[in-house]
Amino acid sequence: MYTPEFAADPHRAYREMREKYGALVPVDLAPGVSATLVVGYRTAVRILNDPERFPADPRVWQAGVPSDCPVLPMMQWRPSSLRTTGVEHMRYRQANAAALAGVDRYGLQSVVEQVSVSLINSFCASGSADLVRDYAFPLAFQVLNHLLGCPVDLAGQAAQGFRAIFEGIGAEQGNMLLADALHQLTVRKRTHPANDVTTRMLHHSAELTDIEMVHQLVTLYGAGIEPQQNLIVNTLLLLLVDDRFAGSALGGSLSTRDALDEVLFDDPPMANFCISYPPRSVLIDDCWLPAHQPVVISMAACNTDPEIRSGQSTGNRSHLAWSIGPHACPASSLAYLIAQEAVDQLLDALPEIRLALPAPQLSWRPGPFHRALASLPVTFTPAPPLPET
Repeated sequence: MYTPEFAADPHRAYREMREKYGALVPVDLAPGVSATLVVGYRTAVRILNDPERFPADPRVWQAGVPSDCPVLPMMQWRPSSLRTTGVEHMRYRQANAAALAGVDRYGLQSVVEQVSVSLINSFCASGSADLVRDYAFPLAFQVLNHLLGCPVDLAGQAAQGFRAIFEGIGAEQGNMLLADALHQLTVRKRTHPANDVTTRMLHHSAELTDIEMVHQLVTLYGAGIEPQQNLIVNTLLLLLVDDRFAGSALGGSLSTRDALDEVLFDDPPMANFCISYPPRSVLIDDCWLPAHQPVVISMAACNTDPEIRSGQSTGNRSHLAWSIGPHACPASSLAYLIAQEAVDQLLDALPEIRLALPAPQLSWRPGPFHRALASLPVTFTPAPPLPET
């Protein structure tokens, strides 16, 4: 699952997996890192709603994993809601949910608009752009840093660290860079509180320590940059190549929200994740899963499972892209808002935008977890800058 061949056509791989193994598939997430991949929707729903048999705590598993393993930073134990269970998980989740609930959605929409316009103005006169490098990544990055109240100096260090983690290249060093930046952010917010997610978590009744805060922020960076970027880019790709959407900027029949929902079904930004580690051997679907070995939910494969997939997904939000159960994403509505506003701002500003090369020639970044284009080159009629507020 870490090869370029898998990244180029994962849906073919999922079909072949399902035909050979059924709902539960033995895979390698990295060299020497075995796991079970769940490609059946109903099986995934059972697992995601059964945290007692399928807890998210990986500590026993990771004891036997080398520190330089490229996927370890994405899978290792952290004192956060993503990698804990029971009372501990609830404590962290409540702090995260309360901090996110305090986000002013109207204010957030305004921030996304301002960031979008500024980025569009940086390339609109040139007639071409790479929408990953020039738009989606800096937008997701700047918006998240606004939400967290992260200053520019720490934000740059955090971005460098997290990109290394997601790429699996220099992941151990990237993990340390990220942790250092977020520790500095935590210390600053204790002494200089503000109206932001970081401060609200610090002031929550959970009374998180500095170390705990770092790991909450790591989780938010993990969810708020790479997946957000991929959701924006994958949606833009669909809008540009699919006849049902291609004219949407000029009055197409389906909306940006429809395109977002379709992407969350077919090409979710985190294609394979929601990892659990059964503490003992467990029988499911007539298959014994070994104790303490990763069980990974393939949201992409489950969403396209022929047993549940029937026709068009427009208006259907039963996908697993945000997960379900106790570990369901608490920020999904914010992610929707950011992605929709980012896509609409771009298409409103540059309605004649088109791909600069045929879609089959686009390159997808290797990696077992994400569904991510390396670049999305586009061309358009050069336009004057938009007014900035």
